[in-house]
Amino acid sequence: MANPSSPAHERPVRGNCFNSRCPSRDILAHLTGRWGSLIATALRQSGTLRFSELRDRIDGISEKMLAQTLRDLENDGLILRISRGTVPPHVEYSLTPLGEGAAKHVAALVDWVETNVREVIETRGEPAP
Repeated sequence: MANPSSPAHERPVRGNCFNSRCPSRDILAHLTGRWGSLIATALRQSGTLRFSELRDRIDGISEKMLAQTLRDLENDGLILRISRGTVPPHVEYSLTPLGEGAAKHVAALVDWVETNVREVIETRGEPAP
């Protein structure tokens, strides 16, 4: 993997998620982990959401995991965090153009899972929901 401080013309054109040292692997983990994929899909469906709206929308996520995942996705440039200077604090989250492109693919995967959940559960030998 090239040194991130090397000139742009010396950096590889694409990442390699199969290489353990490539930052693309971390980005993939942030985006396709349980919470990252649900956050990206929720923002794609709803546009801008506040922290509490995301927490309420994603059943089972703790405030700690929501905050950590939002921070990771923001650091990756996939989510925009806007803090309004009000009391109490008013913070909104939305997808960046880069995040919108990624969320499109993640949402397609979420749709596939939701569409095929019955068949997968039956294949496991469990009763279908």
